[in-house]
Amino acid sequence: MSSPVQPLAASLIQSVDWLAIAPPTIAAVLGLAVLVADLFVGERRKALLGWVSVAGLAASLLMLLPLLDGDRSTFCLTGDTDACSYTADQFTLVIQFLVLGGALVAALLSVTALRDADRGLPEGEFWFLLLSSAAGAALLPASRDLATLVVALEVASLPAFALVGLRHGDRRSSEAALKFFLSSVTATAVSLMGISFLYASTGTLYLTEIAGRVRHVDGQLTTLAHTGVVLTLVGFAFKTAAVPFHFWVPDTYVGAPLPVAAYLSVVGKAVGFSGLILVAVVALPSYAGVWGPALAVLAALTMTLGNAGALRQQATRAYSAVRLLAWSSVGQAGYLLVPIAAAAYSDDAERSAGSTVAYALMYAAVNLGAFAVAALVGRTRSLNRVSDYRGLYATNPLTALLLAFFLLCLAGLPPGIIGLFAKVTVFSAAVDAGLGWLAVVMAVNVVVALFYYLQWTALLFRAPEGESVKHRLPAPLTAAITVTGVLAVALSGAPQLVLRFAGTGLF
Repeated sequence: MSSPVQPLAASLIQSVDWLAIAPPTIAAVLGLAVLVADLFVGERRKALLGWVSVAGLAASLLMLLPLLDGDRSTFCLTGDTDACSYTADQFTLVIQFLVLGGALVAALLSVTALRDADRGLPEGEFWFLLLSSAAGAALLPASRDLATLVVALEVASLPAFALVGLRHGDRRSSEAALKFFLSSVTATAVSLMGISFLYASTGTLYLTEIAGRVRHVDGQLTTLAHTGVVLTLVGFAFKTAAVPFHFWVPDTYVGAPLPVAAYLSVVGKAVGFSGLILVAVVALPSYAGVWGPALAVLAALTMTLGNAGALRQQATRAYSAVRLLAWSSVGQAGYLLVPIAAAAYSDDAERSAGSTVAYALMYAAVNLGAFAVAALVGRTRSLNRVSDYRGLYATNPLTALLLAFFLLCLAGLPPGIIGLFAKVTVFSAAVDAGLGWLAVVMAVNVVVALFYYLQWTALLFRAPEGESVKHRLPAPLTAAITVTGVLAVALSGAPQLVLRFAGTGLF
């Protein structure tokens, strides 16, 4: 006689699509392998761990190619192919490309940084933490249930805390890690509380099922559902560094090793914004009347305070270049929030959200390039002030031209065509959604940002003060600057490669 447990067990057995989950899996497995290998590799060969990590991230990127032929899902409820925990659709692949590509550039920067640190940073732990964070960041856009989403978010965030504070005995590094940790833990606690309320009121964690059930919650649970929606969205707003949850950004970027700051500025943002899109657009479209106005106000505040903070940076202040990039990233986060807010008012929410993805791709390429040049200058100018870039064209002309191009892209000025078109796309999303006031605020902020971007750009071509210093370009640093430069120039020549995501449904 067969046991009644057997049919139940059989219904829980699921096949795993190993190809679909390959990109984050490769990064995770390689992280563990590097950590174990560190125990057996001598000090003279520690650099090999870095190159193995770079190769592993490149392999993870290549594994995206076989997934381009169509959407793939795995870890689904048996008998319900619409309720899956992992989905590799167009949205997932684009964000995974951004995340793994950003991690690869950060890894190239780290190879040089670790060598310059002369054992000041433990190499095995560094590469393990970077690969682990990259694996979590790559998992997040594919997550289609709230449990997997939170796990991916924490796997991406927890190693990042350690990366920021990895320099032992450095007070700035420890303070930066503490601020980052406290803000992120607060965000996680708020998100988990909201998710628990949503689960209690809907009885499911799958995003597609929440979208249907949250509209018809029992009257006694309505308040619980509303509270869950608000808390969940507030928690993800923390992760995007939106005002007023941005206070950790400048000090964290200054205290962290520069490659880690570059990683956080791009990959950290991609994690927060992709999670926010999944929760708002996929799971909670029926609450657009709640999160739409809230995100619109957050966008306006974030871009305004971010640009105001960047304007206040003095060129001769220590670490002013990194602080300017940090405040600039806060301002850019405001632009990234605009299309998500517009999705609440649009008839095609996916198309509006696509504008955020298109802008994020542009921002990732040029911001990583700017950080790569900052890492080069920081090798000889440890205080990394904006004034240290004066006369860079006289000593490193090609590098100066690339930095000028990156800054013009961020400003949205020709010849940085991709920056201009990306801003127009975001602006159009606001106008089409009827958010004229937000479009005006954005236009004013774009004009304000021109001042500090052009001021830095002009400094590159002025006559150097005192003895000029020629910055030597190690091979990994050269590769990072070259990759970001070629990508930024290629996107300016063919902006349709990125902007097409603004005109298509991503899910």
